[in-house]
Amino acid sequence: MVRTPLTPEEHLRGERLGRLLREARGSRSMVDIARSAGISAETLRKIETGRAPTPAFFTVAALAGALGLSMDELLLRCAPEPAVVPLAS
Repeated sequence: MVRTPLTPEEHLRGERLGRLLREARGSRSMVDIARSAGISAETLRKIETGRAPTPAFFTVAALAGALGLSMDELLLRCAPEPAVVPLAS
């Protein structure tokens, strides 16, 4: 199976997700959070660094639960910035 290349926006969304997860993890260890979410520390490392920019939904949901984040918050904070449309004069 050939995977379609990711768009620049998908890469940026993955970077935003990784940054948000790192911030939410704070001083807690990557191993502890990964274990709590039921994933490997290597998978969490890849997501946090943007090397896995499109993790599975259930992986993201498990990480959100382990970090005390809501899926709504993740969606809002990882969504692309809205485009600014100039007003017509």
